[in-house]
Amino acid sequence: MGHHGWGGRPPASDAEARQRIIDATVRCVDRHGVTKTTLSDVAAELSVTRQTIYRHFGRISDIIGEVAAQGAESFVDLLIAHLQGITDPAEAVVEGMVFCVGTIPTDPRLSLLLQLGDTTAFGRRATTRDTIAYGAKMLQRFPVDWAAVGIGEDDLNGLAEIIMRLLTSLLQHPSEPPQDEARLRILLNRWLTPALSRTSASAHPHS
Repeated sequence: MGHHGWGGRPPASDAEARQRIIDATVRCVDRHGVTKTTLSDVAAELSVTRQTIYRHFGRISDIIGEVAAQGAESFVDLLIAHLQGITDPAEAVVEGMVFCVGTIPTDPRLSLLLQLGDTTAFGRRATTRDTIAYGAKMLQRFPVDWAAVGIGEDDLNGLAEIIMRLLTSLLQHPSEPPQDEARLRILLNRWLTPALSRTSASAHPHS
């Protein structure tokens, strides 16, 4: 790890170096915008060489991904808090998606995922195994007893993939004119809720 530059305060570890690069990237994005921020900008912000940045990140999009990932952790906590008390699987999924569509574009860190197009988690990476697994873990935190309604672990992976595909479309290609929450909720309830409702009903055929 290089100890030159860094404003005269070299990081004590690789982890600290990575975090300082991430924080510097946030500052650069605030000034230049995400599409105009380069590795050279980040290096200049930290008074280090581009090679120093390359020791920790291969591309600027990798750093942006880390910025967004850190924002995602706090966002998921907000999402789960928003869903408290909603135990019906279909209602929880619909309300979760409505919350995501309304909140992600306004969150400074998460909105970076939208601005880099196909290189981000809301582009081609939306359907990678790791992203889907992350989505399934997020669903497990919902206030829903998935097993009780006949939705197992494999089903959660499939549900997470469908949700990510839908969110990718809704976020990257919003309706014209813009669709408000009420209309989005109607759309999702019409076409997504029946699938989850059938699953729930099949788990309790005599209820």
